[in-house]
Amino acid sequence: MMSRGGSKLLDNSMLAVLGPRLFSSVATRTVSGESAATGILTGYNYKLGIVGVRNRSTLVLGEKEQEEKNQANETAGDGNNDEEKRIVSYWGVEAPKVTKEDGTEWRWSCFRPWETYRADLSIDLKKHHAPATFLDKMAFWTVKSLRWPTDLFFQRRYGCRAMMLETVAAVPGMVGGMLLHCKSLRKFEHSGGWIKALLEEAENERMHLMTFMEVAKPRWYERALVFTVQGVFFNAYFLGYLISPKFAHRMVGYLEEEAIHSYTEFLKELDKGNIENVPAPAIAIDYWRLPQNSTLRDVVMVVRADEAHHRDVNHFASDIHYQGRELRESPAPIGYH
Repeated sequence: MMSRGGSKLLDNSMLAVLGPRLFSSVATRTVSGESAATGILTGYNYKLGIVGVRNRSTLVLGEKEQEEKNQANETAGDGNNDEEKRIVSYWGVEAPKVTKEDGTEWRWSCFRPWETYRADLSIDLKKHHAPATFLDKMAFWTVKSLRWPTDLFFQRRYGCRAMMLETVAAVPGMVGGMLLHCKSLRKFEHSGGWIKALLEEAENERMHLMTFMEVAKPRWYERALVFTVQGVFFNAYFLGYLISPKFAHRMVGYLEEEAIHSYTEFLKELDKGNIENVPAPAIAIDYWRLPQNSTLRDVVMVVRADEAHHRDVNHFASDIHYQGRELRESPAPIGYH
C-alpha cells in the first residue's frame, strides 16, 4: 500500500504536469521554471503559484488590450485622417470635396467658395431716410429707444456689442423670408426673388456673428441675454410683419443705419488704439476674400458696408409697400453686397 507521503508526492507531481495546461501557456512556462528551481512543490505553495501566474497573465493581456485601445483612439482623434472624419451614410449622401481656386482644400462647411464675395466699400454710408409718415416716425423712434439701453449695457465694448447685436440682426431677414415663403405657397405665386434676398440677408448677418465670435467671447450673462432678447424680438417682429410689412422693413432700415453708426465708432476706437487691431479671423478672410495680412479694422470696414446694403434693401422694400405694390412686382436685389 502506498504511504500517505508517497500519495501526496504523486498528487503534487501530477498537478505540476497537468495544472499549467489547464490554465495558460504563460502559466506553463512560469511553473516549469519555478519547478526546476524549487523542486517538487507542496500543495499549499502550488496553489499560490498558480493564482499568481494567472493574475500576471491577465494583467499582461489587459495591458495589451488597453494599449491597442489607446492606439485606436489616437488614430480616430487625428485631424489629418480623412477616412476617420468621413461620416458613412446608408443613403449615399456625401459632401463633395471642395477646393479653393489655388487647389487647396476648402476648410469651411458653413459656406462655400461660390458664396464668398468682395464687399463694395464705395457705398454711401451717410444716406438716411427722413421719417415722413406716422409709421416711419414710429419705426424711427422705436429704433432710437432701443439704442439707449444698448449703449448703457455695452458702453465702449464694441467687440461684444457687435457680436451680441448680430444675434438679433439676423432675425428680420429670416422672419420676412419665412412669411413670404408661406404667402407664396398659399397664393400659388412667385415671390419675385424676395424670399431668397431676405434669407441671403439673414445668412450674411449670421456670418457677421460667426466672425465676431472669433474676436470677442461672450460671458455667461450675455449668452443668457441672447435667449431673452432674441425670443422677444423674434415674436414682436413676426407680429409686426404680419400687421404691416412696410413698418417692419422701415424699422430694419433704421436699425441698419444705427449699425453703420456703431461700426463707425468701432473704427474710431481702433484708430485711437483703445481696441487692439488684431489679425483678421480666418473665416473673415475667406468669406470676404480679404488679403492674408488683413486686420480687425478691415473686417469692420466690410461688415459696415454690408450693413449699408441691408439698409438700402429694407428701405427699398418699405417704399414698394408704400406705393401700394407688392414685393413680387419688383425684382429683388439678389446678391446685392
